[in-house]
Amino acid sequence: MAPNTKRVFYVKYLPSAVYSTVLAKRPDVQLDKLENDSPDAQVVPVLTQAHVYQIGASRQIIAPHFQVNAALLARTPNLIAASSNGAGYDTIDVDACTEAGVVVVNQSGGNKEAVAEHALAMMLTLSKRIVEADRQARTGQAIDRNAYIGRELSGRTVGVLGIGNVGGRLAAMCRAAFNMRVLAYDPFLTAEQVKARGAEKVELDELLAQSDYVSVHCPLSKQNRRMMSTAQFARMKPEAYFITTARGFIHDEEALAQALRQKQIAGAGLDVWEDEPPPHDHPLMAFDNVIVSPHVAGSTIEARENMGRIAAEQALEILDGKKPPRLINPEVWPAYRQRFERIMGFVPEA
Repeated sequence: MAPNTKRVFYVKYLPSAVYSTVLAKRPDVQLDKLENDSPDAQVVPVLTQAHVYQIGASRQIIAPHFQVNAALLARTPNLIAASSNGAGYDTIDVDACTEAGVVVVNQSGGNKEAVAEHALAMMLTLSKRIVEADRQARTGQAIDRNAYIGRELSGRTVGVLGIGNVGGRLAAMCRAAFNMRVLAYDPFLTAEQVKARGAEKVELDELLAQSDYVSVHCPLSKQNRRMMSTAQFARMKPEAYFITTARGFIHDEEALAQALRQKQIAGAGLDVWEDEPPPHDHPLMAFDNVIVSPHVAGSTIEARENMGRIAAEQALEILDGKKPPRLINPEVWPAYRQRFERIMGFVPEA
């Protein structure tokens, strides 16, 4: 191995085989794979020499000792970047990385089509009561068609929590296909920016009170943990649906179950959970008006390939000293540049 070889590693899985294909075109880059149970004799040399860690976003799949925190950073003295496979970065302690001078990046936007389509599919399935009717039809019992009267999406209102890549794409789909009014709650964007994405900027309470569908599309943070809880579900219309393809813990699962029991809302579509996959006896599984999927909204062939490609390209940009396009902790950049020069031997761009 050449002394100036750049080292990238991952644990268990990559977003796509495309990732390794892209890196393989660079003879100066070595890709290492570890497993959750890899022995120390294999782990220590990889961690000691690693420059980029390409990490999965699932807390359940990546073992705690391989999640990025102060303890792991102490074992990776040459690490310059922690790169999440997806838009979420639950397995990365951003504050710890910033303190250590390590950049954190994600692949935001890489699976926006897949996730937006999934959210829209949930909206349609719930409104048309497709799953409820399907379950009844399979019993062989008599069917009262009047018991499965649905609603149309056309002309109704969708409220989007977080109108970034996915939320913005959903907004465009809803407007184009169903002439829907789009409300958006996003404290990080101005009214003009929200308008440019095809929505009206409103506060959360107003969005909840006016929307026929509430769809969550923001990353999990300390600020929005349990953002949707008892008080918020109570503000929704009784004929409204709650949809989330974002992250578990943004909504309070117990509060949602209680809102459904009390018929405060019409139903829910859930792709993300506090524990993934959710147990089969989870209380939210008991409702006929809840449709579930095990965090697969972004899992399409096209999205996986796109995520793998942009993740690999971004890793190479970092290794080449360029400022990454999906930087989560921009405040780290001055300290990072000094640390990068010390480790890599040249100065990255300003």
